[in-house]
Amino acid sequence: MPFASLLNKQIHRQTGGGSAGKLGTFLGVFTPTILTILGVIMYLRFGWVVGQVGLVKALLIVLLANLITLLTSLSLSAIATNSHVGVGGAYYMISRSLGLEIGGAIGFPLYFSQALSVTLYAFGLAESLKFVWPAVPVSFAACVIIVAVALLSLRGASFALRAQLPVMALIALSLLALASGALTGPAVQSSSDIAGTFPPVGFWVVFAVFFPAVTGIMAGLSMSGDLADPRHSIPRGSVAATLVGLAVYLVVPVLLSVSADPASLNSDPLIWTRIALLGPWLILPGLWGAIFSSAVGSMLGAPRTLQALAKDRLVPHRLAGPKESGAEPKLGMIITLVLSLAAVFLGDLNTVATVATMFFLSVYGTVNLVSALEYLSGNPSWRPTLNIHWALSLLGGVGCFGVMLLIHWPATLFAVTVELAIWLFLKRRVRKDAWGDVWRDLYEALICWTLVKLNRRPMTARNWRPHVLVFVSKVEKRLDLARFGVWFAENRGVVSICELYQGDILELDVDVFAREQEINAVLKSHGIVAFGEVNIVQDLERGVLAVAQSNGIAGMASNTVLVGWPDDPSRLVRFLRVIQPLKHLNQSLIIGKTNPLATFREDQVQDIHIWWGGLKRNGDLMLLLAYLLTRNPEWRHARIKIMSIASNELMKGQTERFLAQLIPEIRIDATVEMILKDEGDSVVDIMHRESAAADVVLLGLATPKQGDEEAYAERLGELAAGFQNCFFVHNGSLFLGDLVTPEQVE
Repeated sequence: MPFASLLNKQIHRQTGGGSAGKLGTFLGVFTPTILTILGVIMYLRFGWVVGQVGLVKALLIVLLANLITLLTSLSLSAIATNSHVGVGGAYYMISRSLGLEIGGAIGFPLYFSQALSVTLYAFGLAESLKFVWPAVPVSFAACVIIVAVALLSLRGASFALRAQLPVMALIALSLLALASGALTGPAVQSSSDIAGTFPPVGFWVVFAVFFPAVTGIMAGLSMSGDLADPRHSIPRGSVAATLVGLAVYLVVPVLLSVSADPASLNSDPLIWTRIALLGPWLILPGLWGAIFSSAVGSMLGAPRTLQALAKDRLVPHRLAGPKESGAEPKLGMIITLVLSLAAVFLGDLNTVATVATMFFLSVYGTVNLVSALEYLSGNPSWRPTLNIHWALSLLGGVGCFGVMLLIHWPATLFAVTVELAIWLFLKRRVRKDAWGDVWRDLYEALICWTLVKLNRRPMTARNWRPHVLVFVSKVEKRLDLARFGVWFAENRGVVSICELYQGDILELDVDVFAREQEINAVLKSHGIVAFGEVNIVQDLERGVLAVAQSNGIAGMASNTVLVGWPDDPSRLVRFLRVIQPLKHLNQSLIIGKTNPLATFREDQVQDIHIWWGGLKRNGDLMLLLAYLLTRNPEWRHARIKIMSIASNELMKGQTERFLAQLIPEIRIDATVEMILKDEGDSVVDIMHRESAAADVVLLGLATPKQGDEEAYAERLGELAAGFQNCFFVHNGSLFLGDLVTPEQVE
């Protein structure tokens, strides 16, 4: 009675006093994990493994297989000790780290594999009954077993797991019987006519047959939502079960090798019954109990994976079950029961079993990958109490995917294809993760590393690319300007769209962060790849200079400022006043006047005119901007024409010779048109006449003397009035006059 009382108290403590969702380490993790590990392969295939490769290679197979499983156990333990693990076990871990898309791509196949595993175990148990009842109808028996497993599971996880404790005792008893028979009984010898009928197979073939025996760690992990303390129970239960399984698997091949010859081990799947003390009376109950407990583990795990998918709304939310913590997902169990019964009628389940193994292994590999990526990302929130070096996690992941190929590469290809298809389907349909994921951490780590390397490389004309800072008053009204900024960068540089608000930051009613999100949403909806930002400044001129200095980081700082044509002429004057300060910052200024653009036709040919002055060294940047513009899909058919006005034949000839030598050197496809100015013509009239129909006109922008800004602004306004879209370009870059102009051109 004292022993029974103590056992009841232990079970009571492990189940949290009987309350829902309060399983402990032993009952919630260790028990389902060890019962799945010590399963049917140990009883029916271990003898064949030893008979095929011998004791030494069999022990090597055990060590290699368990090394992969142990590394996976340590990886999932690191994840579990770093953060909360909710319902869904492996799916929950993967989705919270790699995102819902990848989590769903793993979660859906994982659920179906768990559900089909119930059928596979039921068939295995039904077929093993033939040893004592040869006439048993296998399909009917499998259906009865599935229903029995479901009824046991519907009573609740706590009840089902406590019902497995006698199974654990039966397995332990069968192992003791094997050891007793091997150490005290006579060795089993086969007849001479059987000895030569089993040719040996390769090492990796035998490894592939044995490896599924050690892939039981997901059974305990699937119960994560029912654990009182997952952070404590998952690592202890998983690692302990893995180590106990390793110890058993190191002893069993030794016992088999000393108690039977290789031919007997090869030929008799029930060699245990011939070696063990009392034979089948102790071995068969252990075998049947192991298979039945594995089916129970799958029946408990599958609905919980489905429940987690429902909580994330990847499947109908009603499948999430009751809201109470630890409540049984009974609807999910019923669906799993129906699916398992339907799988009985598939007939030959060998192929299904192979594909299911591939899905399980892909889950193990992904868990290892999550642990490695979390470490490599450098996220300060990665602080597991049970740490494992990232290289070991990565080794475990590579081992899992390598074993998949060794077992059956066509099934591996099929499993990966299915997961990839699900990922592509979910990528466009699932909501963004509210909890964040490891990808942002990896991107930041990569950016930090890249910026350090970039900052150590000197900037040259060869490396220069436009990082454009576009100033707008309201992005919704300046989408054409923003689009031109992206076109000028042509995916070669970073584009920032900045809204400036004048006033006191404490007095203005502007939610900076909310407005930035609105800007980014507008840009995304219009297919404009740029970064939105909001800045509050006291004064326009000083604000433009301050933002231009602070925008960007290291070698990715902005170098080209683009502003739109203002409605108020006084603002144009203020833009002109920042040319000289921006030039001291090695930044160029572009003032653009844009009109709403018509939808581009596929066969449309646009004209880009560059008005070449040749005095202020703005031409090189204008040529580069025109070239980048034509690299965009919308402008791929555009023609670049360099226009220049000469007052006499001598000047015309000099400019033509210079451009004829320049264009081949800079490798930009452009034509040249020289216009000889008549005495009665004005420069503005000539430009308007020649470029009125051009889609884009690029003109040089001089630096007006202090006090002359208003007069210069009037001349610019008169000039811009005759064009559809025009941009006044002032080259203030560090490579003024040497950006695309060849050194040898004079």
